[in-house]
Amino acid sequence: MAMTMTQKILAAHAGLEFVEAGQLIKAKLDMVLGNDITSPVAINEFEKFGFTKVFDKSKISLVMDHFVPNKDIKAAEQTKQCRCFAAEYDIENYFDVGDMGIEHALLPEKGLVGPGDVVIGADSHTCTYGALGAFSTGVGSTDMAAGMATGEGWFKVPSAIKFNLTGKLAPMCSGKDVILHIIGKIGVDGALYKSMEFSGEGMHTLSMDDRLCMANMAIEAGAKNGIFEVDDVTLEYYNQRKTHPCTVYTADDDAPYDEVIDINLSLIRPTVACPHLPENTKNASELSDVKIDQCVIGSCTNGRISDMEIAAKILKGKKVAKNVRCIIIPATQAIYLECLEKGYLKTFIESGCVVSTPTCGPCLGGYMGILAENEVAIATTNRNFVGRMGHVSSKVYLSSPATAAASAIKGYICDPENM
Repeated sequence: MAMTMTQKILAAHAGLEFVEAGQLIKAKLDMVLGNDITSPVAINEFEKFGFTKVFDKSKISLVMDHFVPNKDIKAAEQTKQCRCFAAEYDIENYFDVGDMGIEHALLPEKGLVGPGDVVIGADSHTCTYGALGAFSTGVGSTDMAAGMATGEGWFKVPSAIKFNLTGKLAPMCSGKDVILHIIGKIGVDGALYKSMEFSGEGMHTLSMDDRLCMANMAIEAGAKNGIFEVDDVTLEYYNQRKTHPCTVYTADDDAPYDEVIDINLSLIRPTVACPHLPENTKNASELSDVKIDQCVIGSCTNGRISDMEIAAKILKGKKVAKNVRCIIIPATQAIYLECLEKGYLKTFIESGCVVSTPTCGPCLGGYMGILAENEVAIATTNRNFVGRMGHVSSKVYLSSPATAAASAIKGYICDPENM
């Protein structure tokens, strides 16, 4: 019987020939992920359950990224607990200050996740790894604890929506504009507990950075996971980094989809999600009267090298507008170093930006860029709920790095195509 990409991966990991939407299965895990916020809760549960060993020390990743370097005593204690757990159980993939990055940029960069894998993480944006043709999804810390101990997880098999991509993006548009366009089209519950499966000729024109960004925000449409068909772009990326063999799964020609949605990439324009939902989208050109106080370029959605490159290209030789704070956050140490080698850091600093060590920081209203009462930010992050980045009266507009950089210069939301 016919299956989607996600269904084939789950069937293989459950030891079954066939699964269908709604079926409850137990599947083997290839990676279990936690960060400095969610891992301590999982560790507490792990110990409460009486577990005394992990299923595989090479298949657990603990990434200190949300409040690292530590912002206060509580953050320091949380990180210490993770550090001690990693040492006790000899966790091979423990990443702390100096060797860390934002988790969903770091794991693909390190080759720790690949096509055909089943990945769970105690962070909702774990769906990022679907860009590589993996089934990856966010779970609670209790499920993370069980996963670390047993190497298995329970799943309800999702149904799927197929996104057939055609055309090619314009120069100032990126994967962020595509996923914001899609969420604006289907809504924040438009793919509720479904798999968003991306394919089509247009998909092959998207870079891995574009795909990672799009898969990252599948959760913002309510999806269980986002997943891209594996092609030469995927394999070239993974084969340069891989730490384990991969298996490529393709959807059957007659795979069951709840819906097929056609997206012409060439028609997409720079897109912004207005407060207070990612579905509240408009073209950047419609928002030129929106004054901003802060600009954040980074996060697990848009802190990769191509994001830094387009921001540097737009900021080169220009200055950030008066009274605008522009915060640049390369997503990993390797990206930070590449920015240094390519001169992007010099461009950012000369433009009046501040450059931070890799951290989630301002995205979740943690630190390194909290908004005050009634302040307005444009950010390349993934959520703009009420109070997401600070005061409950503040407002967050989500955009691509190109739109954010252009807006930082203008002082108002700006369409980068009109710079």
